[in-house]
This record gives sequence, structure tokens and C-alpha cells, in this order.
Amino acid sequence: MSTVNSFGAKSTLTVGSTDYEIFRIDAVDGFEKLPFSLKVLLENLLRTEDGANITKEQISALGSWDPSAQPNTEIQFTPARVVMQDFTGVPCIVDLATMREAVTALGGDPDKINPLSPAEMVIDHSVIADLFGSENALERNVEIEYERNGERYQFLRWGQTAFQDFKVVPPGTGIVHQVNIEHLAKVIYDRTVDGVLRAYPDTCVGTDSHTTMVNGLGVLGWGVGGIEAEAAMLGQPVSMLIPRVVGFKLTGEIPAGVTATDVVLTITDMLRQHGVVGKFVEFYGEGVASVPLANRATIGNMSPEFGSTAAMFPIDDVTLDYLRLTGRDEQTVSLVEAYAKEQHLWHDPSRELVFSEYMELDLATVVPSIAGPKRPQDRILLSEAKAQFGKDILNYVEADEAQEVDGTFPASDPGNTPGVEREVVEPHHEHGPSVLVSGDAHAASNPVKVTTPEGQEYLLDNGAVTLAAITSCTNTSNPSVMIAAGLLARKAAEKGLKRKPWVKTTLGPGSKVVTDYYEKSGLDKDLEALGFYTVGYGCTICIGNSGPLIEEVSAAINEHDLAVTAVLSGNRNFEGRISPDVKMNYLASPPLVVAYALAGSMNFDFETDALGKDADGNDVFLKDVWPAPEEVQEIIDSSISREQFITQYATVFEGDERWKTLPTPTGPIFEWDEKSTYVRKAPYFDGMSMELTPVTDITGARVMATLGDSVTTDHISPAGNIKAGTPAAQYLTENGVAQRDFNSYGSRRGNHEVMIRGTFANIRLKNLLVSAVNDGAVVEGGYTRDFTQPEGPQSFIYDACQNYQAQGTPLVIFGGKEYGSGSSRDWAAKGTSLLGVKAVITESFERIHRSNLIGMGVVPLQFPAGESWASLGLDGTEIVSIEGLEQLNEGVTPKTVKVTATPSEHSPEGKQVVEFDAVVRIDTPGEADYYRNGGILQYVLRSLV
Repeated sequence: MSTVNSFGAKSTLTVGSTDYEIFRIDAVDGFEKLPFSLKVLLENLLRTEDGANITKEQISALGSWDPSAQPNTEIQFTPARVVMQDFTGVPCIVDLATMREAVTALGGDPDKINPLSPAEMVIDHSVIADLFGSENALERNVEIEYERNGERYQFLRWGQTAFQDFKVVPPGTGIVHQVNIEHLAKVIYDRTVDGVLRAYPDTCVGTDSHTTMVNGLGVLGWGVGGIEAEAAMLGQPVSMLIPRVVGFKLTGEIPAGVTATDVVLTITDMLRQHGVVGKFVEFYGEGVASVPLANRATIGNMSPEFGSTAAMFPIDDVTLDYLRLTGRDEQTVSLVEAYAKEQHLWHDPSRELVFSEYMELDLATVVPSIAGPKRPQDRILLSEAKAQFGKDILNYVEADEAQEVDGTFPASDPGNTPGVEREVVEPHHEHGPSVLVSGDAHAASNPVKVTTPEGQEYLLDNGAVTLAAITSCTNTSNPSVMIAAGLLARKAAEKGLKRKPWVKTTLGPGSKVVTDYYEKSGLDKDLEALGFYTVGYGCTICIGNSGPLIEEVSAAINEHDLAVTAVLSGNRNFEGRISPDVKMNYLASPPLVVAYALAGSMNFDFETDALGKDADGNDVFLKDVWPAPEEVQEIIDSSISREQFITQYATVFEGDERWKTLPTPTGPIFEWDEKSTYVRKAPYFDGMSMELTPVTDITGARVMATLGDSVTTDHISPAGNIKAGTPAAQYLTENGVAQRDFNSYGSRRGNHEVMIRGTFANIRLKNLLVSAVNDGAVVEGGYTRDFTQPEGPQSFIYDACQNYQAQGTPLVIFGGKEYGSGSSRDWAAKGTSLLGVKAVITESFERIHRSNLIGMGVVPLQFPAGESWASLGLDGTEIVSIEGLEQLNEGVTPKTVKVTATPSEHSPEGKQVVEFDAVVRIDTPGEADYYRNGGILQYVLRSLV
């Protein structure tokens, strides 16, 4: 569609001998005071103005942005491209394939269903660390990955050929966000439109919340649900309100001994406390120039952890240097520089920009930190980690099981333990004697003797580090922390230190360039000496693809209900995410991951507790093996080069022999295999017609769950293990799949039958509705009460929902604050919808999940300000009606609707009717259109036909 160009913004930029059409943002009054991120949005509107979706009024409103106002102006953002990972990407392609059939059935042209915006998928979420600690771990894990995922990969290879403008980076290459910053991102995009070469800011949306990593490169982009990503691929703009922008001023420089991970955990803590959900964060000030690009990307990556939509860094010389280092050609770099300067997007540190809110951090004040045991924002100073662990452990062990021992806490490490028999046991793998150390005076201890298959013994206790993982693009993209980890390993190995025998150690580089510079510097051998062998090029531990723990460790944990820990250099540590055996998860920098593998316990003070002894019997402390910044820089300078990036990314879309030889179907319509347990035709368009079904009020609904605060998309739609005995496991067993081949929920996202059964199936979900039939005890797992039965017994959520659907009973969910935080998981909304849930009523929502619910035809509602389901006297036994939604049929989105909760035969005696006005969280006219259509996919399909 041709651009209206109301502001006369169309112009030409010449770089070298090439002319580019551009849309000048200085054509709009007020542009100069806008933050960097809003200038990018302004150009986006100028270039896509069509007089209907994107109007002159929207552009003027952005130019006259009031930084102090609350967001109330809707705009339509058209991203330059879409990036996907395979967990969320597979269902996108399943839906596109299904849409082709649906278009055909409705009398349209299936070839119309093609990405209209370029789409790139990196297959990074499927490799599991089944094997570890050996030279053949990588090769075997990749083999197993192909055995498990052959059907999915065949389907994606079909998509690569069937759809235009869709590229796939095959398995075993890297992690999507690292591949994005190192290769896919252009910073300034160039594309021929209507025969004219255009240049414009590279913007993207991604099917993973950490898409914001590319913000570090000056690229505006964020995570959306797979549902929104499909719409963006099909040319639908992303509907949004002009956001508030938080200016975050950086001053000073990072001190020695402090890592980028420490900086980002500090920023995460600060911004979570400040409150930035739904806002843009933008970094500015003199300190920005001293932040290396890799550190900027680490900070951008963690944007979802602090809750902001994006966390932007501007374009400057640091950006250009990184583009050159990572192998971009000189014309690309010249275009970025010329365009950024011409369009007022170049960073000027001396200018005080106008922001909605202001924050500041002196980088010199940052100290080493970790975060845990269950949220990224729960930062702990490393110096206080042992004391804090002593308090946190009490939330994870039963008092009667715990054994207080004269103020001591065994941790399977050298030291003296007053009040505990000093027991020396010989662990396997020549790790030297392992004994007990003193700990927190209030800590709970439960030491268990473990015998290895070789007949050697050690003690395992609450707090033992059973998994130490260098993982996640958050840190693997950052050479300073990766090389620091290697150097720490080198120094530790030189002093004769070994990892503890109960620690599973994994290394999951985010791209093959990491392996290149490790091999060139020899640090690969140092890491391997401590057990950190490469297990795969993918997300691995951070997404929960941890594989089994050491066999005898897992057995001891489960037999004695030990509260053990994992330490990972990732960005997510939610309950139940990392490993089903591990209750407490901690985020730490890569060098600290190595240090904790040596320590073997979270009950450890690095300042006073020794990591072990050297050959002469002297205690070795963390300070003795921590590398100096100069040592790290020396290896960066001597081991990392532009040629490595050029070589590794030259064949990035080709894949290995396994990928190339996959038998792949052809043709525009996919041939579904009815026997497949991985890829099945989605049910969203079954029975769909071109006419809209009117919106109706909700009556006679039952409550499926009453949930607390911080229920994440992991709780709603887990990505990890499929637990035996659950509805999803039963389905797979009935379809001839052995338990060892269950794979993960994430890998089966192309099969709605598995995913519906897995919705709300997280082993750590706490549905408080179930407490009433368990003498008030909190029950963990995917359970609810089935009120289709006389007693309202405890039941699997899936089974109860099937019974409700058979009766035609709609469902609602009561939630707390920050409902749907975490990964942008489309199945959290798809599964909710397919279970028959019509409304979710909470105290507050995280952005992506709220919009995804609307995209699946589920209405998000909020309790009145200051109220919760508990404060209103609700317990989930009520029958619920919601009045006022029908106004949407007249084109009016109500601000509130009336909710009436009437006691049922399952309610306690004397319970009263509760009425309240719930706030309708359909925030934009575009979202109202999606809801009226029954969902975003139905809306797109009708508009295309």
C-alpha cells in the first residue's frame, strides 16, 4: 500500500554510490525532544501512514508527546521483521499451514497466507542436556535431539520451502537472540518496496520475551506471543499505546571483580522496585559510552525480568564497532552511521533528553550479586548469599524433617562443624575428601549418605548445588563473562580443585563463535577439566532442558525430599522451570557458576569458606582464582576476531548433514499425519464462517482456579518435563509413546492435544481452590475441584474442564498480581481458551499475556483497585456471571462490567452473594476488534478472505 505522506517526509539519503528512500522524522513538529525509542516509532508511522490504520493524527500525537501523561493514544507499529524460536515458532507455522486450508475452505487463495514481513526462525529450544561431562556429550545430544524432533524438523523444513520470506536457522547453530545480534539484525534495514530501495530502522517482534536483547544494538523490538507474531507476519500492525519512557542515566565505570551479570541483576532489582511494566526504558548519559555492546545486550535481554516492554540503547560508535567485529560489510556499517546521524538517532551524551520518569545508576557502585531462589528480581549480594540462603531454605523444608544441629548446617565441604560428627567420606571421580561445614544458626539440615555406582560415598544435603550451568544468550553472548569463567576454571584446575561429584555441569554456548574463541585461547580444556563440556548450541538449562540429574543424586533427592539448588547464568529461575528435582534456582554470572560447582552448596560464603585445598594443603578461596579484568581483556584481544564471525555465519541457514537429508514434504498445503504426536492441524478455525458471532455476556460460570501473585506463563503452560501419570502423559502413552520419548511440553507445542492437557499442569502450581478438600493444605500441581460432581472432588484440571465443556459450563479464573509474567508463551493463552475459560479476573496482568488472552477470545478483567478475590470474600466455589460485555457488539468497549458471584451447593454455609465492578482490560480499539472476532487469527483470516 502506498504511503500517504501527509508531512512531506519522503526524502533521499545517499551512502557511497547508493540512494535510499527515507522518511525524515524532522518533518514532524516536536521530534527533537523525543527519546530515541519514540523517534524510531515516529519514523515507523511516517513510513506506513495509510490514512486508515495509521493516520496523520497518530503521527502528530507522537510528535507532541507529553512525557508526564498516562498512555492513552493508540498507534499501530509495523515491525520490519519477525524473529522466532522453535518452541513458539512451530505453532506459528502450524497455524499458518492451517490457515491455508481454512482460506481454501472459505473460497480464498492459499498462497495469500505468506509472511508479508520477513520472518526468521532459529531452532534453539529443543536440544536437551541428556549427556554431560564428556567429549561426546554434544554429538550424542544432537543425535537424540533429531531422534526426538524429526517430525517437527521435517515440518519446519517444509515451511522453509512452502512459505516466502521465511528462513530457518537449523539446530546446533546457536541461540535465537545471540544469532540475532551477531548476524540477523541490521540496525538500519534496507528493502526494495514498490521498486524503490528504502532504508529505515530495523525493528522486530519476536516469539520470545528476550527478543529485547537486540535493544542493546539500538534495534527497537520486544517479545510478543506467537499469536501476535503470526499477525505481524501477515502484515497486521501491532496495536499499542504511546508508552511512558523511563530515562535511566548511567554514570561511572564497572569496578574490577564486577561482571555484566552483576550490573544487570542490579538494574533488574532497581527497575522492578520502581515499576516499569508497559513502559520503555532508555539508557542515556556519559556512562553509556563505557558500556560495551555485549553488556548492553545483556541488559536489554533482561528487560522482561524488570517488566518493561523494551530497554533501549542508542546508536553510537560502540554499535558500529560491534557491527564490524561481527562481520557486517562496510556498506551496512556506513548506512547505519549515515542514517542514524541524518535522522537524529545518533547518541549525543551531552544532551539531557526529556523522559516520563528518571532513574540513575553509578556503575562504580555495583557489587557482585546473584538472584534467587525463584525470581530474577530477587537479588542477593554475594557477600550475604549464605545468610540469605539460611533464611530461604526454611520455606522449602518441612520443620519436622529438618534437623537443627547446634547452629550448624552440613554442606558437604571442607571445614569444621561444631556439634556434628566430622565425617570424612570419599566421593567418586578423585574429588578428594568431602566433609561438613558450619552454616546458618537457623538453617535446616538433612544430610543423606549417597553411594555412587562405583561404591564411593558422599553426603548430600539441603542446599547442595546439583546443577551448575553456563547457559543462556543473556551471558553466552558476552565474551567478558565467558572468558572470565574459563580463566577461573584454569586457575582452579591449576590449584588442583575439582567440581563436587554431585554437581551436573553443562556448557551451552549461544553461538559457535564462543567455541572458536574458547579453542583459540585453550580455555575449552580448562572448563572441561572441571566438567564443563559443551552439551549443545541452544537454550538448554535456561528453558528447562536440563535432562536428568546424576542418577544417584536424583534418587536421593526424591527419596528424602531434599531441597537442592541449581545455579545458572540464565535469565529465568521460576519454580519448577529448571529441573523437576530442584526446588531452588539461582542466577549468577558464568564465573560464579564455575565457583559454585567447586563449592557444591548454596550454604557457602566465598569470603570465609575455602573452595578446597591446593597440592600443598593450603586453603584456596574465590579471591585466589578470580581473574583480573586485564587478564580477561588480554584473551579477548588475542582470541576474538571478525573472521570468526564471518566464517561461522557464512552457512548459517544450511545446517549439517542431518538437516540436509531430512525427508521433507513439498507443496503449498501441508499433508498432516493423523498419527503424529508432534504436529497436528490446529482446531481454531473449526466451524468458522465469514460472519461474526455476537459477543455474549458470561452466565453460570464456574471457577477453575483461585491463584496467588506472580503466576507465570510457566505455571500456566510449562515448557519442561511431561510428568508420568498426568493427562498429557496418559495421552502420549495411549498413542504408543514410551515415557523415555515423552520429550518436553515445549517440543510438542505443534500438537494441541498435548498442550491442552499440559495447560496449568506445572508441578509447582498452587490452586488454592483445592485446599478445601485437603484440610486446608496447599496442594501443588495441575489440580482443581470438579464441580460437575456432587462432592466437588479434586481432579486433574484437564479432566474437570472436559466435564465442564460437556455440560456447556463456561469457566473463569481468579488470579493475583502480575498474572502471566515470564516468557511470551502463546500456549498459556491458547490452552486457557481451549479449556473453556472465558474470563480471567486478576489484580494485574503482565503485558504480553493480557494481549494474548484477548487474541484467543478470553476477556482479561481486573478486580477493583485495592481488592482481591480473597478481600472480596470469594473462594472459588461460587457461580459467576459477568454482565456488560455485549456493549462490544455496538462498537463500545465498556470500562467496567458487573460481576456477580453467587454461592453454590459447594459453598460454605452462610456465604453471601458478592457483586463488584471489574475493570475491562481490552485497552485498544484493535484489541476490541480481535475480541469481537473470537480471536486475532479469525480476524486476520476474515480480513484476508
